[in-house]
Amino acid sequence: MLTLRHWSTAVFAAMLVLLIVLMTIYPSDAWRAALQGLSIWWDILFPALFPFFVIAELMLGFGVVHFFGTLLDPMMRPLFRVPGIGGFVMAMGFASGYPVGARLTAQLWEQRLVTRDEGERLVAFTTSSDPIFLIGAVSVGFFHDVSLALILAVAHYGSAIVIGLLMRMHGKKLTLESGPATNPTISRASIFRRALQAMHHTRLQDGRSFWLMLQDAVQASLRLVMVIGGLVVFFCVILEIMSITHLMSSLSQWTASVLRMASIPQELSQSIINGIFEVTLGARSSSDAGIHLLLIHKVAVAAFILSWGGLCVHAQIVSLLNRTNLRYWPFVAARGLHSVLALVLVYVLWSPLQPFRNAILQAAPTFGFPVVSTGVGVGTGMEAGQGMGIHLLPLLYSISISMSVVALAAIAAMFAGYTLLRPLRSVFSWWGKAN
Repeated sequence: MLTLRHWSTAVFAAMLVLLIVLMTIYPSDAWRAALQGLSIWWDILFPALFPFFVIAELMLGFGVVHFFGTLLDPMMRPLFRVPGIGGFVMAMGFASGYPVGARLTAQLWEQRLVTRDEGERLVAFTTSSDPIFLIGAVSVGFFHDVSLALILAVAHYGSAIVIGLLMRMHGKKLTLESGPATNPTISRASIFRRALQAMHHTRLQDGRSFWLMLQDAVQASLRLVMVIGGLVVFFCVILEIMSITHLMSSLSQWTASVLRMASIPQELSQSIINGIFEVTLGARSSSDAGIHLLLIHKVAVAAFILSWGGLCVHAQIVSLLNRTNLRYWPFVAARGLHSVLALVLVYVLWSPLQPFRNAILQAAPTFGFPVVSTGVGVGTGMEAGQGMGIHLLPLLYSISISMSVVALAAIAAMFAGYTLLRPLRSVFSWWGKAN
């Protein structure tokens, strides 16, 4: 008897055969799409991801991750129901972008530092865009308005934190004491000393020299970034083939009906379809939508696309989680909720953040800088060659590194609020029993 797995295998095989046939019929279009996907990977993804992949590998080898894990454990468990080491994953995920959060989580699972539920929570809210792409490519390169980075960043990263708080309900209902023991009476000096001991112990266990560790980090990072590049090229070709065969029009009509119910211009349906498959193409097409459309709608759709991440990113996540027991469905559910929350936050924050946008525009004009080609525009008829300014890259790298510090500061601020509000919990509990 044929099972569902047999039928799914047959369907996927038929789809691959159909794709090969269509690529044979339209070889020039498929070739152009592959080149444009390769350009996206080389111009945007490789310089944005590779340095952080290497740094993350070195930090794991030197025990820096274990240092932050011990230091942040009293904060992360009450807030997100993950071990303190999740604070490092959160900081690196926000600073480096997808799929760094999933990469680190998979490595922590292999080292038995997180359980399946904790790993699924981590991947769900640490998978986000990086500041280099959000500011340099989307805000500056696509929209030509650096002030939009503020709204996009607050909506994107703010909703990611909300997802992290909501994901506390995912998994088994365990008490805070079920993880590693965390004594609230321990002094800060004692916690810091234990963190140093954990880092030193991890370094001794690793035992590799710095040069061997660097060589392994570069090799592992190159393998991962090559896989990412292959997936980007593959999805760019699929998107182009679907556009040529008019399959995109059917999806666009269904998406337009959904946008009409949400009072969002239907012209942005094509942007959403592109973004469902590949985030770069979707963000670019949202910026190039009709000139008559209000900017707020374009930015809201861009925030939706950035938070969803695209099936290309989803494929990267699945490839990383394939060697673990972490499931895909909590991640995809979180992506859907994250994208909707980010879209809503853009509409909510648009007016309150206008004074800050004006201040940014006065301090940092967005015109008159050189550009590099990003190769975007597969199946959209858009001109390539407008990307982020070369001279902005050092600034964007600094912002990415600063994002790690900001993420850690946000964790500390939320923990402070949690600590201040926690006594009220016992007061309300006593009041309820008294009445």
